[in-house]
Amino acid sequence: MSKITKSKLHEILSARNSNNPYSKLADIPKPDSFKDIKKATLRIKEAILNKETITIVGDYDVDGVVSTSIIVDFFEKINYKVNYIIPNRFKHGYGLSTKIVDLIDDGLVITVDNGIAAVASSKLLKDKGIDLIITDHHTVGDELPEALAIVNPKQEDCNFPFKEICGAQVAWYLCASVKSELNLDVNMADFLDLLCVAIIADIMPMTSLNFTMVKQGLKKIKTSKRPAFIELNTCMRKDKFISDDIGFLIAPKINSAGRMEDASTALKFLLSSSPNEAQDGLYALNDLNDYRKTLQEQISCKAMSEVDDNDTVIVVWGEDWHEGVIGIVASKLSNHFKKPAFVLSITDGVAKGSARSNGEICLHEIITQTKDLLLGFGGHKNAAGVSLRAENLSAFKNNINEIVRFNDKPLHNTIPTIGELDVKSVDMEFISIIEEFEPYGLENSKPIFHIQDAVILKEEFIGKEQNHLKLTLKIDGFIFDALKFHHNSKLNKDKINLIVAVNKNEFRGVCKAQFLIQDFV
Repeated sequence: MSKITKSKLHEILSARNSNNPYSKLADIPKPDSFKDIKKATLRIKEAILNKETITIVGDYDVDGVVSTSIIVDFFEKINYKVNYIIPNRFKHGYGLSTKIVDLIDDGLVITVDNGIAAVASSKLLKDKGIDLIITDHHTVGDELPEALAIVNPKQEDCNFPFKEICGAQVAWYLCASVKSELNLDVNMADFLDLLCVAIIADIMPMTSLNFTMVKQGLKKIKTSKRPAFIELNTCMRKDKFISDDIGFLIAPKINSAGRMEDASTALKFLLSSSPNEAQDGLYALNDLNDYRKTLQEQISCKAMSEVDDNDTVIVVWGEDWHEGVIGIVASKLSNHFKKPAFVLSITDGVAKGSARSNGEICLHEIITQTKDLLLGFGGHKNAAGVSLRAENLSAFKNNINEIVRFNDKPLHNTIPTIGELDVKSVDMEFISIIEEFEPYGLENSKPIFHIQDAVILKEEFIGKEQNHLKLTLKIDGFIFDALKFHHNSKLNKDKINLIVAVNKNEFRGVCKAQFLIQDFV
């Protein structure tokens, strides 16, 4: 089979998304295909006309913060003041919790990126005589909350044609419906800069509707008039933005606020009304993100030492591990051991944790089978959260392992490649071809290649902590360097087979192609 050259790469990538029914923004589905969106829209219209208090309840991850930013900004554009609450993960827990309900006395409540599991809280709001509109995208459970309207594409009787959208998109569609109902002068495309950040950060499939929204959103970030994005443009100095810029640089900064302290810091940054406010906000987020990295490394080391590699599913826990980073640690463990991983932190006798997987096992389904042991849970196929009493941890670990042990679905998906790379073809033109077909993501992955029988000429560790492996390799007389981040052990081999990505490395104004090792095979 021929190796991947520039022409072959272009041929492969140009075939992707060629049959996208929503290739233009004008073609995307209309809001009225959502179940309950008309009912929700009319209730919001009534609230506006009657000058009722409207309270937005968001969430502390990127999707939740962006969802809140979009809906708050929308109401600001139409000159209607709303209250908004983003839960503090340490004080309030997730989403529309009973503690959040205690903060609301009247009016109308609208959730964004949460609420589909808030059964108890919905009953409390009903008892208070407060109407509830839920906008969410998470998996629908057996029992629905008591709400005036539930706008969630994952409801079985919802006719929205593309189910895999994030919470910010559902909130955006609700705003679009309100705009139409009230005949408001608001350009919904102005929110695409925010929207694309949420779609990428929440790891939605980068196909169909999502592909088009993100493609346009990445362009919008570059020309955005929001002080927050102007500040990001100033600091990052990018000619254009690609999906990795969001996933690896911007989203972690926004996420760090909710992980480490309070997500309101990130919300305030995104809603900044002046350059100074945006500058201060980004400075605060950078500090929090640096703190997150340090803590993450410490807890990763502790968690790694607790792993029993004989288990089918990794379940580890520790006292007072910072809840803000255990999801990242779970992801790291899952990738390292190639199996689902649960990481939990115990505080005052209660264990709260995150689960991550990239296999075919659905985390939400297996967790549901242990619900008798749990205080609460929620999530998706590949990411979930649980809480339980500490004395039930061993039973939970045993049960989860028993459930998965007799499941024949793959525990970990191998990284798919598009073919063997012709390393001599990799230059800035090769990188330009990859960038031409942005954005990339789930189900439309950035091109990944395999390399066979590379001769190892040199191994060295680089970086401040000396924890990144740099290899000097040779194939057919061609010498090149390849990096493996967060790898601090030598290979001690003469030859190696690799799975790599290639990207653009910008340093002091000079751009070069760079090989990034994804895995050793």
